Amino acid sequence: MGTHYRGNESEVRRLDSFIKLVRETELVSARVHRHLPEAGLTVSQFGVLETLHHLGPLTQRDVGRKVLKSSGNVTLVIDNLEKQGLVRRERSTEDRRFVAVHLTEAGRKLIEEIFPRHVSTIVAEMRTLSGREQDELGRLCKKLELEGVSAHHQRGGGGMEVS
Repeated sequence: MGTHYRGNESEVRRLDSFIKLVRETELVSARVHRHLPEAGLTVSQFGVLETLHHLGPLTQRDVGRKVLKSSGNVTLVIDNLEKQGLVRRERSTEDRRFVAVHLTEAGRKLIEEIFPRHVSTIVAEMRTLSGREQDELGRLCKKLELEGVSAHHQRGGGGMEVS
């Protein structure tokens, strides 16, 4: 499905490419994350657990940057994970303004249990593309990211971390 917009050739091509990118991203993401409700997690909650598992304790702000969520959204996600006993917040004794988010033992156990399935689902999804095509997809995504960050900074906005 492409765009029905009747602009110039360049606009139509760009809109059509964007529609294809978003549609495939949504479809692949839905298939990759299909197992999360079985574990009682949302995509955002899984992202927080996975980030803490691989990077260790982080401030809430740093977690939000890593999972590309606003401060208000990441606060709610962490609140809900804390209620489930999967993470805990710990205030620094040296600087009381600093609050780190840690995985609990239950959180670590859950992410270690479900992450291998997650990886195998992603691997199966990406098997459709050859290694060369995967590299090209990565290059194109990085190009879009860098152009978007550059344009955002030129407009005077801050950037979200995506790496």
